[in-house]
Amino acid sequence: MFLSCLSKKLSCVRTLRGQLLLGLLITLLTLVALLLGLAWQMGKTMVLETNMTHLRYEARLLADEVTQQVELRFQALQRLSTTIGFSDDPEWLNYELRHSGTLLAWFDGIVVMNRSGQVIADWPSVVGRVGLDASDSEFFKMVRGTRQPHMSEPFIGRASKIPMVVVSVPRLDERGEFAGLVGGVLSLDSGGLFNRLAKVRLGEEGYAGVATASGKVLYHPVSSMINTEVPSEAKNPLLHQALDGWQGDGVGKLVNGEVGLQSYAQVWPANWVIGLYLPSHQAQVPLAGFIRQLGWMWLVLAVLIMPLLWWILARILTPLSHLETQIGEVGRGKRQRVDLATSMQELQQVASTFNRVEDERQSLVEHLHERQAFLDTVLSAVPQGMFVANFDGAITYMNPALLSMLGISSNWTMEALLDQIHDDDRSGARDMWQYSLSSGSDFVRQLRFSRLDQEMLWLDIHARVVLLTQGGHSLGLVGVVKDITERRQQEALQRWEAEHDPLTGLLNRRGFERRLEEAFADFQKTSTPSALLMFDLDHFKPINDEGGHALGDEMLRRIAQIIAWEVRRSDHVARQGGDEFAVLLPSCTLSQAQLIAEALRQAVSEVSVTNDGKEYRVTLSMGVTSFDDHDIGIDDALSRADAASYDAKGQGRDSVVVKLPKEIDPMDMFD
Repeated sequence: MFLSCLSKKLSCVRTLRGQLLLGLLITLLTLVALLLGLAWQMGKTMVLETNMTHLRYEARLLADEVTQQVELRFQALQRLSTTIGFSDDPEWLNYELRHSGTLLAWFDGIVVMNRSGQVIADWPSVVGRVGLDASDSEFFKMVRGTRQPHMSEPFIGRASKIPMVVVSVPRLDERGEFAGLVGGVLSLDSGGLFNRLAKVRLGEEGYAGVATASGKVLYHPVSSMINTEVPSEAKNPLLHQALDGWQGDGVGKLVNGEVGLQSYAQVWPANWVIGLYLPSHQAQVPLAGFIRQLGWMWLVLAVLIMPLLWWILARILTPLSHLETQIGEVGRGKRQRVDLATSMQELQQVASTFNRVEDERQSLVEHLHERQAFLDTVLSAVPQGMFVANFDGAITYMNPALLSMLGISSNWTMEALLDQIHDDDRSGARDMWQYSLSSGSDFVRQLRFSRLDQEMLWLDIHARVVLLTQGGHSLGLVGVVKDITERRQQEALQRWEAEHDPLTGLLNRRGFERRLEEAFADFQKTSTPSALLMFDLDHFKPINDEGGHALGDEMLRRIAQIIAWEVRRSDHVARQGGDEFAVLLPSCTLSQAQLIAEALRQAVSEVSVTNDGKEYRVTLSMGVTSFDDHDIGIDDALSRADAASYDAKGQGRDSVVVKLPKEIDPMDMFD
């Protein structure tokens, strides 16, 4: 079911109306994408400016609030310092501190120190705090030196063990001399000074932070960051500019390495810096949501207008459907021309062009039929075999001469023809045919073809690609087939006669030496041993003299037949000339060759011919040798075998002499 629905949808897309609709939708979606992209880029700039303005305003507002809170605490401590005066009486001081409980709304604790930096009173009382010596603390030294209110650096309380700061004002005697200080302790964990910062909402990931000018973190949403060093200048250069007194905003890396919007303001009374931070992607969340909603709206709109566009295109393309119908009727022969009633100029031009092309086509078809009839007549009359093939390798036409030559019918396929080619020729012919089809090159091949009546033909095939005169396009291959069976047989006979003795049918000197060269080459490459026998006939001359050459020829034929029977089928026997013979024994050792030589000598001695009641016999004087590593060519082996044959004659004939390479007499080289 799904596949059928999918097939219908795909068929709609393949129509002109479907493609036009698809093109319109793609154009619309592309335009929407471009508009959304432009809106995104412009929106990012506007969002950046808006968020920067908001951060700048929020940072200044927070800085003003914190400044006011710090100044109020300074003023409250100064009033307390005036009230308690410069007395160091612990009871008096504790009494006054207990009656100043309203200050605990602003401080986590109040301490009074004498001029030596020792805590002499505190409220509320913390065990271990009275008596502490803070003379070496930064805030005590600063207040004693400047005699001005001071906000300390954050530190860990020695008694409470929590991070805190001390708001300090000096105590002065009647002469204006330093008499100690009054300090308000603010816990950085729970102090109300930064409650406002904790309520700041900058999206889901934006936050506010406070640091001292010296680079200590006073407030951070992550409590573990309090009282730690601010990130290095390389990680946040804008923050370090603010620590040097700069106020402003910008875009830079946050602590986690992400790019974000930053705004800084100074709290001058405390020498603090307030920073607001908003990750860039968080600032763009509203814009991304707006762009997403806008995109969905455009997509829904595009889907809704598809039926309307489909109907409009259907109305516009109705004449085109009529044109299609009429063209089909022309093709089926139901009408001669297209007659389209429409005001659309483009379709009128198409109809006019089609009518003109149809007239030309009809004229060409008539001309083509005439040429086809002429070509069929010519091909049928050609005495040579001819065929036509397309580039798929299929035979599309074979003329009568070819069908008669091969003894086949016209419905034979190329595969069937290839099956009738000789096994040794089939693979090469198939590969060459595929190469010609793919490359367009000529197919030229001589091969053996087996007819159905088992007659083997030698065929010469030459096929050439047919190209159009215009454009250079190819139509297929046209081939000519010639029967060269008689010529190949004649060539084979000529090659045989060139290397064989016509009287005995054995190899002649030329044929024997060629095979001897091949055996010597194998010996040099693979050390394959080969033996050589050379001999002539003893007592052969009386046969010619008394019985005539006819009787001598008969004796030679019988001896040739006997020798061919005695040796192996792989051995080569030759008549060198007259009554001289030679035998090449490939892959044969010298000891094996000696046994074969003795068998030949015995067999030949039993051959006889008769003339006028007289019987004639011959014997062999045979020399045997083999190839040697020191041989330069076959002449060395021939010389050794010939020398051994002469030695056999010298020893009384009818014998076999084996001659090793080292036994050659140097004088034999000059015989």
